[in-house]
Amino acid sequence: MEQLLAQIVGGGLGGVGGAKAMPGSDMGGLGNMLAGAVGGVGGGQLISGLMGAGGAAAAGGVDLGAMAANLVGGGVAGLVVQVVVGMIVKKMRG
Repeated sequence: MEQLLAQIVGGGLGGVGGAKAMPGSDMGGLGNMLAGAVGGVGGGQLISGLMGAGGAAAAGGVDLGAMAANLVGGGVAGLVVQVVVGMIVKKMRG
């Protein structure tokens, strides 16, 4: 559960950062956060699956390394998804 929360938060922050880095992809505050959060969960799940994260969580502890990886992975994926979706939306609106 903590991993999913870290992915959502990281993705939301990544989405906001993506809008600041690429103003042409800005969809408004809520749109940026939502696109980033969705991308953060998807990317965070992919990265944690590839890295094999979650061993300490299964044992009942909190693995700070895995938590940081989920936060950063979610943030990067959220940034990428927000920029791509924002550019597509802007292109469709004309």
